[in-house]
Amino acid sequence: MFEAVCTIAGGSLAAALEIADEYSRVAVHWHGGWHHGKPDEAAGFCYLNDCVLVLRQWAHVYDRILYIDLDLHHGDEVQRAFYHTDKVVTYSVHKFETGFYPGTGGLTEIGAGKGLGYTVNVPLLSGADDETLNRVIDETLFDLMDRYKPQAILLQCGVDGVAGDPHQAFNYTPGGLSSVLRKVLSRDLPTLLLGGGGYHIANAARTWTRITADILGVDINNDIPEHSFFCEYGPSFELKISPLTLANKNTDEYIKDVCDNIKKNLNLIR
Repeated sequence: MFEAVCTIAGGSLAAALEIADEYSRVAVHWHGGWHHGKPDEAAGFCYLNDCVLVLRQWAHVYDRILYIDLDLHHGDEVQRAFYHTDKVVTYSVHKFETGFYPGTGGLTEIGAGKGLGYTVNVPLLSGADDETLNRVIDETLFDLMDRYKPQAILLQCGVDGVAGDPHQAFNYTPGGLSSVLRKVLSRDLPTLLLGGGGYHIANAARTWTRITADILGVDINNDIPEHSFFCEYGPSFELKISPLTLANKNTDEYIKDVCDNIKKNLNLIR
C-alpha cells in the first residue's frame, strides 16, 4: 500500500514540477486525482490527497491557481484545504443529492474569510449528460476564469459520471468530457490533468484514451486492439461509449437557478 501511495503522489508531484519548472505546458497523470483523502486518514477510497499536495507545491510558484473537479463526487477535501484562502479557487461539478457521498458541495459553500467567494460548487441532480455539463461550464467557468485570472490550472477528471459506471448517476460520454478539457486548454495556461473516480474499468480506459488522443490531436481507431485485457471491452469491443436511457432531473429552471447563484457569488472575487 505504501508503495502504491508513493507512486500516485510521486507521479502527480513530478508532473506538477515539470509544469512549474516550465519544461511542459500541459501534463497528464491519469493515476492521480485522489480528492477525498484527509490529512490524517483515508476516505472515499483515497489513501492520500495528491490534488492538495500539488496545489500546495504550486502555491510556492503561483499566486492564483484554479482547481477544477469533474468527478461524479464533490472534491470535498480539496475544498476544505483551501476554503479560507484566495490563492486557490476550487470549482467542482458533481452530483448533490441527499445521501450521496460525500454530502458536501452545495451552493451555499462559497468559502470563508479571505477565501469568501473563492469556492465554487455546481451541484447537479441525477441524469446529467454532456449537454448539462457543457452548459454549466460555458455559463460559469469561463466567467470565473476571466475574473480570477489564474496562472495555472489543476483539473481532476474523474470518469465515474460516464454512462455505464456502476453508480448509474450521470450520463456523460468521453466526447462530452473531452469537450470541456479542450475548452479549458484553449486558454493556453499551464495545466495538469489528473484522473479520479471510475468504477467501470474498461470505460475509464476508454474515456482517458479518448481525451488523451483529443489533446494530442491524434485520430485513433474505434476498434479496440487485441491485448491482454481485450475481453474486458466486450461486447462491442469499440472505443465509443454511447449515452444510456437515463432520466435527466436537471431541468432548465434548475440549471438556470444554479448558474444565476454562482454568477452572483462570483462578484465576491477580487
